Amino acid sequence: MNPETLIAVFLLPLAVQWWSTYYPGAEPGGGGYVVQRILAAKNEAHGVGACLFFNVMHYAVRPWPWIIVALASLIIYPDLEQLRTQFPDLPAHMIQHDLAYPAMLTRLPAGLLGIVVTSLIAAYMSTISTQLNYGSSILVNDVYRRFMKPGATESQLVWAGRLSTLGLMVASCVIALQLQDALSGFELLLQIGAGTGLLLILRWFWWRINAASEIVAMATSFLVAVGYFVLNKAGKAPAGWVQMISGVGITTAAWMVTAWMTQPTEKSVLRKFYRAIQPSGPGWAPVLADAQSEGVNLRNSTGGSDLGPALASAALATIGIWALIFAGGFTVYGRVPGAILLAAIALACGWGVKTLWPKLSMR
Repeated sequence: MNPETLIAVFLLPLAVQWWSTYYPGAEPGGGGYVVQRILAAKNEAHGVGACLFFNVMHYAVRPWPWIIVALASLIIYPDLEQLRTQFPDLPAHMIQHDLAYPAMLTRLPAGLLGIVVTSLIAAYMSTISTQLNYGSSILVNDVYRRFMKPGATESQLVWAGRLSTLGLMVASCVIALQLQDALSGFELLLQIGAGTGLLLILRWFWWRINAASEIVAMATSFLVAVGYFVLNKAGKAPAGWVQMISGVGITTAAWMVTAWMTQPTEKSVLRKFYRAIQPSGPGWAPVLADAQSEGVNLRNSTGGSDLGPALASAALATIGIWALIFAGGFTVYGRVPGAILLAAIALACGWGVKTLWPKLSMR
């Protein structure tokens, strides 16, 4: 295997990307999409269980129908020349590797093809409406109402939401027209979130992270992504994995310096957060010590920290899901012994999570 391919496809996601990069629906440390799932659950234990179930289904089960179709396309359309022969009326710039998947759809019978096309339209509308509503709500509530017009009426807020949604839609169309293929769009999305992931994780364990550091992280990663996007268009950008690692390093350095150099979050807000979340680890020791010096108790119980069992559960769950992913691959390629071994590892990890479950402080 080409070393650059090994780094980009395997080493980078395994060693760097999972903790360092924000990606909608799979945010390190949690985000709006994850919160929606948790808030829909009966209680915290059900919410954690639902997230674990989602990760198993999302990463270890759901991709395989897509992967099998992609593998089949390598047999039917082994190179771009085959695609050109099969679709002679398509413009030359559209004959790229990501055409293989829609090319496979042309082999479906009419009724089934209609169902697939309908599902693709529904998935697109679901995704785009979510992103537009999400972005509009941030612009209206966190920017317009907070800074531009604090006394805005409901009617004004509704119109601001409509206009911001329209603006976001136009901007997204302009950006989409600049993308060459689906892969470049995916890489741009990852680059925009590069370096913010560690902040999203550490904000639960370190009291010093504040709003300024989060804003700087988002702004820095966005500017770095735009810079690399321009260089990519000019053909002067480094390899994709170099862009990712440098983006993570620049953004992480920026928000860490900001966290140390700016004023911390107000004491009352920190204490309210601690009472509600009860974060574990030494990162909140200064807040606890300050509260105790004033005779204020922030702990809800006298129990010990569940950080150890929580980290062990997260590690076991991650290993188990990775094992399931590769077990599916070994099964597809007919490597039964390897598939059985990986499935056994996944089951062992599942048993470990079940054993540690009662030690987690979930209400």
